[in-house]
Amino acid sequence: MDDAADLNKKSADASNPFVSVPVEVVVSVGKARPLIRDLVSLGENAILTLDKRVEDPVDLYVGDRLVARGQLEELEGDQAGQLAVRLTEIADLQSGLG
Repeated sequence: MDDAADLNKKSADASNPFVSVPVEVVVSVGKARPLIRDLVSLGENAILTLDKRVEDPVDLYVGDRLVARGQLEELEGDQAGQLAVRLTEIADLQSGLG
């Protein structure tokens, strides 16, 4: 980004009070549709099978809006073991993701 564009962004951010409001991003790794009788019979160490595989992309939502997709990753170094998402698709705010 050039200096003028960077300065314009900083001044727009400073004049917009909403840019410092935190939002919750929910990462959806998959869905399951068990029957109620199967769900109530689940106990400790039971396995609930999801509709996705480990290597499939995850969906990121703000509220009920799909805003991005990505791949789950495990961080290394001083954050070793921390789960993270590498964004691979970002939604257009007008049309969303297909």
